Parts: sequence; structure tokens; C-alpha cells
Amino acid sequence: MVYKFFVRSLDIIGSLLAIIIFSPIMIVIAIIIKIDSKGPVFADTPERVGLNYKPFKFLKFRSMIENAHILLKTDKRFKKFYMEYKRNNYKLKDDPRVTRVGKVLRKYSLDELPQFFNVLKGDMSLVGPRAYYFDELKYYISRDKKFKKDIDIITSIKPGITGVWQVSGRSEIPFDKRIKIDLEYASNHSLKNYFLILLKTPFAVFSKKGAY
Repeated sequence: MVYKFFVRSLDIIGSLLAIIIFSPIMIVIAIIIKIDSKGPVFADTPERVGLNYKPFKFLKFRSMIENAHILLKTDKRFKKFYMEYKRNNYKLKDDPRVTRVGKVLRKYSLDELPQFFNVLKGDMSLVGPRAYYFDELKYYISRDKKFKKDIDIITSIKPGITGVWQVSGRSEIPFDKRIKIDLEYASNHSLKNYFLILLKTPFAVFSKKGAY
């Protein structure tokens, strides 16, 4: 109970400060996105898995073409990329749907800035497991029913803007390993680990390792 109180307090303070500091940058990014390509400012993606499997709208600047998530599954032009997407841990290294501005946003994780509003609202924490898609976890569990217990533990805490796997290689880490890393954090989360990950995050972002 004490842990939850302190983490929530830190999340509120941290997200408020981040929103104040980065608001001018976010306004500029929003304008550039609208100028660069057709579509909304924020990514129109499926809901993510939150605390205790509660779905929530994940805020993220749009770095792809409009309706990118749907087109990947339905448009014949992207059929081979969709197969690669599933094979490559739900990531595409050279994703043809990414816009010119999107490439820069992703490189420096600027597309993630709106998530501070998710933290302020209470859907997320500054530090936690990845905010997974329901499809990702459904596929993972379908491989072996015992994996359901792992996901139950991971979703017993809020997903985070940053986390262990994000500061350990980001997209370069295989999906199964990400799950194991998130499981380890969720099983042993503490204020010490919370602060350690926060301190490591700026270095991970500026190193650009695994960013695509």
C-alpha cells in the first residue's frame, strides 16, 4: 500500500513536470505531423492492456501513414511485411508505413511524449512493463496455457512509459525475452528499481539503441 502511494505520487509529479517542460515541443511536433502527412496527430492504434487487463487508449504521436495498423493486416501491399512483423517480435525494422517525420520521432522516442498524459490520468506509470496489445498477449498465451500466469503477474501492475527492456535494447530484444524481463520486474518491483530505471532511461534514449 505504501509502495503504491509513493509510486502514484511520483508518477503524478513526474508526469506534470514533463508535460510542462515538453509542452512547447509537443505543440511543434503536432504541427509538423499535420504538415507532413494526411491523418490525425495521434496514432490511431488498438487499445493496450492496462492494470488487471483493463483496456486503455494509448496516446502516441502518429509516426506512420493514416490507418497503418489496419492496412498492415488488410492491404495486399503490406502482406509480406505483416508476415515479417509477426516473425520479428511484432516489429518491422524497415517499416514502409513510417513517415519522414515519423522516422525522426521514433529515433529519439519523441512519439512517446503524449504518454505522460496516460500517466497523469492513471492508466500508466512512469516505470513498468510494456503496454502490450491484446493480440500480442493472446498469441503468446495460445502457445502454452501456462503462460497465462506470467501475463497475470505482468498485468498486476501498471504498464510504464519506460521499463527494464526499454533500457536494455528496446526493439532489439526478442518478444519472448521482453515478456520474461517484464515478468521479473513485475514480480520484484520496488522503489529502488523504479528509480534505477528512470535514471537509465535518458541514456537509452540518446544512445538510440534498438530505436526503429
